[in-house]
Amino acid sequence: MKQLLAIGHNDLRLFLKHRSAYVWLFIMPLAFVYFMGFASRGPGDPYNRHPPVLIENEDTNFMGRIFLDELSAQSLWLLNPTNRESAARVIRIPPDFTSNVLAGTQTRLQFLQRDSTAEADAALIELRLVRALIAINGHLLEAATQTNAPGTLTEDKLHTVMAEPNPVSLNARFAGRKPVPTGFNFSLPGNLVMYVMMNLLIFGGSTLAAERRNGVIKRLSISPITRVGLVGGKIYGLALLGVVQILFFLVVGRLVFHVNLGANLPAVLLVLLVFAWVAGSFGILVGSLLTAHDRVVGVCVLASLLMGALGGCWWPLEVGPPAMKIVALCLPTGWALQALHQVISFGNGFSAVLKPVVVLLGFGAVANLLAARFFRS
Repeated sequence: MKQLLAIGHNDLRLFLKHRSAYVWLFIMPLAFVYFMGFASRGPGDPYNRHPPVLIENEDTNFMGRIFLDELSAQSLWLLNPTNRESAARVIRIPPDFTSNVLAGTQTRLQFLQRDSTAEADAALIELRLVRALIAINGHLLEAATQTNAPGTLTEDKLHTVMAEPNPVSLNARFAGRKPVPTGFNFSLPGNLVMYVMMNLLIFGGSTLAAERRNGVIKRLSISPITRVGLVGGKIYGLALLGVVQILFFLVVGRLVFHVNLGANLPAVLLVLLVFAWVAGSFGILVGSLLTAHDRVVGVCVLASLLMGALGGCWWPLEVGPPAMKIVALCLPTGWALQALHQVISFGNGFSAVLKPVVVLLGFGAVANLLAARFFRS
């Protein structure tokens, strides 16, 4: 055990000795976390979506303005007319809206559909439009029945009624615990998983190929250490390198990107530590199977990019076809990312990561056995 630890600690020291390593360990992943988080940010809380809607207000009087205020209060994202193509639905307020309301005449709004809109957003807009209509009719009824404020309905009178506290309120949200991961809650786990896998594959495979070429592996093989101990020491060193990268990004994610870790931090650490061991095991396996340094790097980059893309590191699997979710469950990146989203984006507890951790342990055990079997000096 002492020799295993010594090999791992020495490998970590050698890894961190190369300044070029810091670019791939910290700078590149950090840049991707920022740009992908900025590009995938969603409007508002993913548990309480604000779908974009375009309002065509043809009424120049006060009722049109008040109705717009009520729609905003219902958590609808009111778009500027220049962003018309981004709208999920269009609501048109007729030019005689105020005059019909003052005359006590029924008036109709137009609710226009768009073919490219997701059904969930369309249904949410319709629901909140109905709530806004009910609310505005309730305000009109209350203003009309006030005994101490007789006379014609005015904008000030209606604003006074609307400013009064409601005796009953309703907080409506999406049911369930699986919103689509967005922003830095998506980009930080995704890029961390992909770059931990990429770096440990490359460092493990290329270092093993270089040490085999330089005769370091042969010298270690004649020392009083078993093959299993030698492979275990190499995997331990790579896992330590993964831990350095993980701790850096967890600190940056919490302090800079404000990713929600909090009470779920033990579960996040468990998943990432097990995943670092799995990635290190795959790195030594690649180095055991391939001997050419340039071939090792090419295979590792290609394999890590494919596992990242298919595992959900590039886009949320929740918006992909069902087949993509099945493919992701065949990869360690898919299981690691699923576990991280369970505690970071979905708000679940420690029990939600137990199954993914068990599966990751299975991936790691198989990779360890294969690496020990095919390890060559």
